[in-house]
Amino acid sequence: MRYELTQEQQLIKENAHKFAQEEIAPRAEELEESGKWPYDTWEKMRALGYTGVNIPEKYGGPGLSILDYVLILEEFARADDAFTTSYQVHQLVSDMFLLFGSEEHKATYLPILASGEKMASFALTEPNAGSDANAIQTRAILKDGEWVINGTKIFITNAGLENSLGVVLMAITGLREDGRKEISSLIVPKGAPGFHIGNKLKKIGWNIMDTRELVFDDCRIPEGNLFGERGKGIAQALGGLNLGRIAFGAIGAGIAQAALDYSLNHAKERVQFGSPICKFQAIQAKLAEMAVNVEVARLLTYKAAWLKDRGLPHHIEATMAKLVSSEMAVKNVMMGFQIHGGYGFMKEYQISRLYRNVKMMEIGEGTSEICRMVIARNLGC
Repeated sequence: MRYELTQEQQLIKENAHKFAQEEIAPRAEELEESGKWPYDTWEKMRALGYTGVNIPEKYGGPGLSILDYVLILEEFARADDAFTTSYQVHQLVSDMFLLFGSEEHKATYLPILASGEKMASFALTEPNAGSDANAIQTRAILKDGEWVINGTKIFITNAGLENSLGVVLMAITGLREDGRKEISSLIVPKGAPGFHIGNKLKKIGWNIMDTRELVFDDCRIPEGNLFGERGKGIAQALGGLNLGRIAFGAIGAGIAQAALDYSLNHAKERVQFGSPICKFQAIQAKLAEMAVNVEVARLLTYKAAWLKDRGLPHHIEATMAKLVSSEMAVKNVMMGFQIHGGYGFMKEYQISRLYRNVKMMEIGEGTSEICRMVIARNLGC
């Protein structure tokens, strides 16, 4: 096995690092405080082709690999994990169009998503349906050539942005022969009649991310807005989730690396008892463990991306990458906070922003508990 990046991949990683450190990192704390989405940064990403990295050239994208995308995500998350998490939702929905969309939908929507003219959103979670996706209650009834949708979604990312395309929505569209819910996906454009976007939710972290409640009150969309095959909504969500979990693996690795970066710099500069604290064995042990955690998170994520690129089974590997990377990110941030001591509690120190944000890594894209269940079932439990 070869563990080195190609020259092209190394260049992709270097360019992403340069962009992230020059355009994203300097504003991370300011934007987290204001909660404003940086449309100007998004425009720069559009110009550089970052807004549709995995979309094939046929549909206006550069057609990069999943591993290329992971390299970009990791560097972006190293600069600002909240911004990067919103970005990965856009990419996840783009990938769902590639996997499950009709040719007509691909031709219509992928060029818009590739150019970054519009941002994508996925609406699955409801007040009483999170990990249990089958518990959704939102319904869509086909009537006179239109889908009439009623229901509520919660914690939805990107739907309230000025440049939002709308949402790919999961809803009950009938009953299967066995009496269970038939769940399908529908494309609901922003501005559709009866589609109401709630106020931005107040969170303790990830404030740059646009997170809202969505209400569908006799919302009407054309019959042709059925996304992929009717009744395949859960399978589509799981297919999209594989890339989402690989993406969370990359974001987790980026956060773990950022925590190490901040902590190592602080340990070299902070002097106690006449020496920089990085000279003390207790601090060295933490820094060494943090470096190992970064490498573990990175390698698992790269493997999952490598498998997906080759069309090989990767569901379990993606779940492992998400599980381990998110937990390594939390561990590194906790150790980094301890290394900073009282300074870690001050907002001018970047570790405090990671501390406020990082817990969501163990919840989004499948909680740690759900990930462990998925892995255990694969073992035959």
